[in-house]
Amino acid sequence: MDDGLRNLLQRIVEALVDNPDKVEVTELAGQRNNIYEIRVAQGEVGRVIGKQGALAHSIRTIMSGAAAKQGRRATIEILD
Repeated sequence: MDDGLRNLLQRIVEALVDNPDKVEVTELAGQRNNIYEIRVAQGEVGRVIGKQGALAHSIRTIMSGAAAKQGRRATIEILD
């Protein structure tokens, strides 16, 4: 597992929400692909997704670039 990528994602999401202490990022590591599940306080999922998914797309882009530098892939799931 790569705590660096998980910590990066955690910090990004914490900056977007009103309750950063309720942010949970879970990493499921495979051989070449990491899946990151994001959970936030009730009612704050929209803050992470953004208008028409713009923030979620940006987060995925940042994480994909960071993972690619390590020869990996990153999949981001935003859960209720």
